[in-house]
Amino acid sequence: MNVPKMLHSFKYAFKGVKVLLQENNARFHLLATVAVVLGGILLKLSFAEWSATIIAIGLVWMAEAFNTALEKLCDFVSEGYHPLIGKIKDLSAAAVLIISVCAAIIGIIIFLPKILANL
Repeated sequence: MNVPKMLHSFKYAFKGVKVLLQENNARFHLLATVAVVLGGILLKLSFAEWSATIIAIGLVWMAEAFNTALEKLCDFVSEGYHPLIGKIKDLSAAAVLIISVCAAIIGIIIFLPKILANL
């Protein structure tokens, strides 16, 4: 195992995060992530609740990264409009929507009872 080479490869991952954060939707996810983490701290989530929350956040970010990568690849392959490219982009965006809705449901299950208990 070449540790310096492995650590150097993280440079590309961080470049990818920088590219991702240039996207409007990723900025929204960043704002939502910050809000959820702050809310979790204020509401004192349990270990299990934090685990579910972090998994949900990670899945949304992963889907957004794949969606952005696929959109950029599609734009590279086809400069003009193509119906199949449009469907590919729509499906990729649908994946983000699906996991985002699931994450929101997880958030409601975890946060709503705590919020209501603190009213």
